[in-house]
Amino acid sequence: MASDLRLPTNSIVRPDKETFLNEENPFEAMMSRFDRAAQLLDLEPGLYKVLRHPEKQITVSIPVLMDNGEVEVFTGYRVLYNTSRGPAKGGIRFDMHVDMEEVKALAAWMTWKCAVVNLPFGGAKGGVICDPLKLSVGELERLTRRYTTGIINTLGPDSDVPAPDVNTNERVMAWIMDTYSMAMRHTVTAVVTGKPIELGGSLGRREATGRGVMISTREALKHLGMRIEGATVAVQGFGNVGSVAADLLTKEGCRVVAVSDKSGGIYNKAGIDVPAAIEHVKKHRSLEGFAGGGEHVSNDELLLLDVDVLVPAALENVITRHNAGKVRAKVIVEGANGPTTAPADAILDEKGVFVVPDILANAGGVTVSYFEWVQDRQAYFWTEDVVNERLTEIMVRSFNDVLQLSLQHKVNMRTAAYMLAISRVATVHRLRGIYA
Repeated sequence: MASDLRLPTNSIVRPDKETFLNEENPFEAMMSRFDRAAQLLDLEPGLYKVLRHPEKQITVSIPVLMDNGEVEVFTGYRVLYNTSRGPAKGGIRFDMHVDMEEVKALAAWMTWKCAVVNLPFGGAKGGVICDPLKLSVGELERLTRRYTTGIINTLGPDSDVPAPDVNTNERVMAWIMDTYSMAMRHTVTAVVTGKPIELGGSLGRREATGRGVMISTREALKHLGMRIEGATVAVQGFGNVGSVAADLLTKEGCRVVAVSDKSGGIYNKAGIDVPAAIEHVKKHRSLEGFAGGGEHVSNDELLLLDVDVLVPAALENVITRHNAGKVRAKVIVEGANGPTTAPADAILDEKGVFVVPDILANAGGVTVSYFEWVQDRQAYFWTEDVVNERLTEIMVRSFNDVLQLSLQHKVNMRTAAYMLAISRVATVHRLRGIYA
């Protein structure tokens, strides 16, 4: 591959260098991976500039009448990163730590994720700065509807299709769908995914991301010649993704020896009773108080356990240059978005750790979101077995596409995934041309 691609002088230093502008800035971290893949692809400078910038960035003020009669004003964002391959697709999160840099990074990740699994979608993301735990149901509904109204000109089954993300769920998606439908004067189920089944949601959607993590783990172990039966697994994060992945990996024969959430974690060398842990969380809303016959470990300690597979399924930037050298797992399957920083990638590479990157490993969720969108548009719904069968087919094919590129170019799986995604998006841009 030619390597004379001239990158802008303000570009992020490539992840094969030792110096990084800001390890914790999610957009810079994402772009450092993008830069490396673009160089290996010998991407044209003009196309490089196009793909390095989001198409649309929206900031809205959201006045909400609170239960006490006062008015509070919240800030919301929506970023459409690239829509060359189809409607923008990406979740909406409600969190105090939302900012534009994070939303831009997540929208870019969604662009590459959809391209890696070859879905006819572009990438988007949205968020509102708020603490939903401090809001009543009525306040949350009013905030959701006013935010939806603020971004309604971008929304639509053919333009921008949101989904649940951090601190949002089926009910929030139902409010968005209803608000949009009232404006359109008819019911439009395909404007969001992750809806209740009764409103056009898809069977298998809730488990899809965790199922994709399980499939990615199974394929990685198969490639490495490691038996899945008896493989030891540690899962950081026991929300929807982590708990489903842990449960399905147990059913595949793995021994899940550690799980954790924001309250801390449990380690049991003999194996965690995952169904019991799931029931405990349903009753108590966290793992706190779940003994499970094991010993307490912190979230940081869980990352360093001597296991075959580590599944970071919680937060961004948990594996950094400071702890990557101490990671003892042979395989890392990223259930969360951006759990590994760019500097940590180089360290893990040197250690020979096989990493299945987030834009591949957790793409099960957006894949079944695509299935939901398809079902809504044709008004014909599939059985859960059909959903899971088609999800498995796409995840296995995508894993092998990335693996073959990795072996062909002698790069790690993350770089290969970015190369595959960027090449697919770039091809569409070349075919469509630049409108002027």
